[in-house]
Amino acid sequence: MKKRLSPSRTARYYYLRFLRLKGDPRAIARGVALGTFIGITPTLPLHTVLILISAPLLRANLVAALLAATVVSNPLTFGPQYYASWLVGGWLAPCHVSWDAIHTTLGQITSGSLSFQESLAAVWRLGSATLLTLVTGGIVLAAPIAAAAYFWAYRLVRRFQQRRAKRHLYSQ
Repeated sequence: MKKRLSPSRTARYYYLRFLRLKGDPRAIARGVALGTFIGITPTLPLHTVLILISAPLLRANLVAALLAATVVSNPLTFGPQYYASWLVGGWLAPCHVSWDAIHTTLGQITSGSLSFQESLAAVWRLGSATLLTLVTGGIVLAAPIAAAAYFWAYRLVRRFQQRRAKRHLYSQ
């Protein structure tokens, strides 16, 4: 029987995995910002695809981007993120969109019963007004959080790498 990790142990695992990434702190921080941005935007069936396309273009660390997107966008956060995107997008976009249709579609996608193509079709059926509202709200929410994530990740990774280099220097 496989032992389950507690939520705190899982969080610590991802934190340590992130800290131990090797590479330029700026590239790792760009990866965290990219993953955070895409993870917050309401592009659920396309998160990984968008990261795989965007990371090389932005010279961002791919692993950091995927880790950040996983932490930011998971089954516990989908509902609140989409709801916040709907609220903010409703204030900014010139159309009225019902939350019920979005909630139903999100439930179908996260249940795992739909294939990738069926998930895309379900999102497309929401209509352009709904997608405009969600994407507008998601971008407005994601931009400042991604910027903060960049600076946080840069400082954290740089400090960890400096400490590791100092330990390595003293151990020789």
